Amino acid sequence: MEATSFVHCTVLLDEAVDALAIKPDGVYVDCTFGRGGHSRLILSKLSPNGRLIAFDKDLQAIAEATTITDPRFTIVHEGFVTLADSLAKLGVEQIDGVLMDLGVSSPQLDDGSRGFSFRFDAPLDMRMDTTRGMTAAEWLNSAEEKEIAEVVKDYGEERFARQVAAAIVTRRASEPFVTTGELAEVVATAVRTREPGQNPATRTFQAVRIYINRELEELSLVLPQALNLLKPAGRLSVIAFHSLEDRIVKRFMQDAAKGDHLPSRLPVRASEIAQAPLRVIGKPVRASEEEIKQNPRARSAILRIAERTVGPL
Repeated sequence: MEATSFVHCTVLLDEAVDALAIKPDGVYVDCTFGRGGHSRLILSKLSPNGRLIAFDKDLQAIAEATTITDPRFTIVHEGFVTLADSLAKLGVEQIDGVLMDLGVSSPQLDDGSRGFSFRFDAPLDMRMDTTRGMTAAEWLNSAEEKEIAEVVKDYGEERFARQVAAAIVTRRASEPFVTTGELAEVVATAVRTREPGQNPATRTFQAVRIYINRELEELSLVLPQALNLLKPAGRLSVIAFHSLEDRIVKRFMQDAAKGDHLPSRLPVRASEIAQAPLRVIGKPVRASEEEIKQNPRARSAILRIAERTVGPL
């Protein structure tokens, strides 16, 4: 597959890479290669002894990654949920930093054939990795109404989830879903009101995409793996684009940054309490007004940073 020509503006490029506090001879992981913006900047900061391993499910991202001929760079065609196993196969036991740029890339949204967007009438696919798994159409044409309603409500935070699910089941009884346009049209009949400027199908498309790609589940599974792999002083830099992702990241970092909580009257010195394994670095970082002006999709981005301590896991 050839690399695509769709333009991708890497969000919080400098901020996310600076957050890694890169050591020139270090080993780093870009969990979401995308079109390589973060990876290329990381490589520019590494010495000849440094190493970067990147992951991506998307075949178009893999095609783009093959244009990087740097011997310090390795691309892995897997989702980041395989982080620990994939690094073990590469002989990597510890790393100095992990970067995650979550969500869907601009090329995925702007390429109508991928089925991520209601702006194009295209095959209803939505898989980030088109070589495996069930398409959105296959799931919507076979799932029970209750399951569809739960997915749309939980992952899309759609208040009309039950109505959307009922409309989907009614429509597919006479004609199975094939395209994104068909789904958007049916959802529009079930969503009575929507925020100004937002398409009625926005939340449903988000929910189905998250479910099909197991995005939140895989995020919850990879964060502990990253913590286990980080060396002391190693950094975790994560960009989230919606509240469900950010909530998982925030809670993970906060929980890992808490030391042992013992009763206040227990006769234990502070030095005897084990240090927490993670330390949150600074406040969450958001895109500047200038970046948002150049790339409106940066508006919802939020970067959280944490550092591995010497505390036990």
